[in-house]
Order: sequence, then structure tokens, then C-alpha cells
Amino acid sequence: MIDAVGLQKVYRLKKKQVTALNGVDLHVRSGEIYGVVGQSGAGKSTLLRSVNLLERPDQGTVEVDGQALTSLHGTGLRGARRRIGMVHQHFALLSSRTVAGNVAFPLEVAGVGRAQRRTKVGELLELVGLGDKARAYPSQLSGGQKQRVGIARALASDPKVLLSDEATSALDPETTEAILVLLRRLRDELGLTILLITHEMDVIKRICDSAAIMADGEFLESGRVLDLIGTPGSLLARSLFPLPDNGGPDTVVVTYPRSFDRPFMSELTRRFDVDVNILGGGVEEVAGQSVGRLSVDLMGNRRTEAIDYLTQQGLLVEEAGQ
Repeated sequence: MIDAVGLQKVYRLKKKQVTALNGVDLHVRSGEIYGVVGQSGAGKSTLLRSVNLLERPDQGTVEVDGQALTSLHGTGLRGARRRIGMVHQHFALLSSRTVAGNVAFPLEVAGVGRAQRRTKVGELLELVGLGDKARAYPSQLSGGQKQRVGIARALASDPKVLLSDEATSALDPETTEAILVLLRRLRDELGLTILLITHEMDVIKRICDSAAIMADGEFLESGRVLDLIGTPGSLLARSLFPLPDNGGPDTVVVTYPRSFDRPFMSELTRRFDVDVNILGGGVEEVAGQSVGRLSVDLMGNRRTEAIDYLTQQGLLVEEAGQ
């Protein structure tokens, strides 16, 4: 649904140049939620704005739903942008307009008639759980309600793609959870493709099917979340499951890249007569599956056989020092 290849963007300031994007390739499948995570200054916002060409890259191409946006200008580009919804970090609501007026605004710009606008706005507000807030003003809403208005407005033009610019960073944890649940439900009900940027690993863990870790204008790694977790040396796995740095020469890190219901650690002690000491770790729900990582001291004469056995069962085993 989104294919961006070789994106390069350099900002030329008075005394220096800043490379915001350095040859980024982004491929988002239809119907998935793709998260880009990184610290401030990593290039995430520039990447997101390049997808709908609010920022035109210096080099590279962008296609959305088979249409080459980088070859469009003027009226053609504005028309293409209407099929791409945008949810902003700080809501970007018009304080002088009611909730209904904010949601109706893009429909007015598109020339939709008043009766059709009223019907569409009512449907959208019901969809995001704000059917009773149509006449309220932004100042009367909570942060979560404001973000729901922003989501409803982004959906007004029936987009196939929804871009989320740190949509939960200004919200408390409980409200963040509710917005993430809403985004996943909208993806499922409307068949949306969602690209979101965030600096919170919990957002990636909670709703993303695929993800990329970004730093200094580049992707350090990218792919399906469950595939990345099962990849040796994965930065994503280390970030989602930080482990204590107290291992020794016998310590291994065991990653469960998908759901398992077998007691592997106790099984090792019986099969191979090894001693197992769990130093730390965790099991989390990621991309709809229970996955986890454990830091384990594994000791005994048949240690190598035990490690081979875990690998044969589909677990990833890495020596802690590697």
C-alpha cells in the first residue's frame, strides 16, 4: 500500500546541513499497522510527512495505493492527499468550531453538500464514540476526546491510509490504551492501512504488525515484529524485553518468538541433566501472540545439547556476551 524507495531529505540551515532522511526504504503492506520508533531527531516526522508529500524528498519515490505521489503536483497531489488521513500529535483542532464543525471541515473544503456533511459527520462521531459531543467545543473535551475528534476528521474523506504523528504521546497511559484499541478496531472495520510514528516501544508492542527502528535518518532494522523478535541480535527484541546485565560465561538469552505452552526450562533439566537458573526476563503480548525473552544460566556437561534442543524447537538461543 505504501512503497517509498531511496528517500533522501537534507535541510540546509545557515551554518550547517542536517540530513533528516538518508536513503530510507519503507514498505507497508495493505491492511497492516506499521510503526516507526525512534528518539527525537531520528527523522520520523520527516518520513511521515514525505509519505503524503507535505515534505517533498530531495531524492526517492513514494507510491501510495499504486499511485506515484512524487510525480504529482498541484491539483493532482491535493486529490491524492485526500485519500491519506492524518492524525496529529497535538490534535490541531479549530477552537472556534464545534466537534461536528471540526470533523466537517475537510468535507467543506472538498465541496460536499450540507446534508451529506451532516450525515457523514454523525456517522464518524458514532464510530469514534463521540456521538453525544457534536455540539461541544474543543476546550470542553479531554485529551483523549480531542484525539478521537482528530481521528474522525482524518477519516472524513474515506482514506485508505491513515498516518499517525505521535498520536498518543500527549495522553496518559489509560487514554493511550483506549486510542490504540480504537485504531486497531478502525483498521479491522474499515480495512485501513496505518503508518504511525512513536518514541514509545509500548505502542509497537501493543498494536503494530510491522515496525522499523530509526536513528539519524536511517532504518537500523525493519520487518514484521514477530520476525524481528526471532532474529539474532535484534534491536527491537532488546528494546521490548530489556534484560539485566548480570550474566556470566554460562548465560544465554532465550527468545520465544511465538506462543509456546511447553515448560521448556524444566524439560531441559530432565532431558539433559543441566542446571537452569533464570536471571530475568518477561513474557508479553506482542502482535497478538505471547512472546518473551529470558536471561538464563545454563550449566552442565550436556549444555551444548540442551541449547541445540531449544533451537530445534523454534526458540532463539544466543550467548549473552555476543
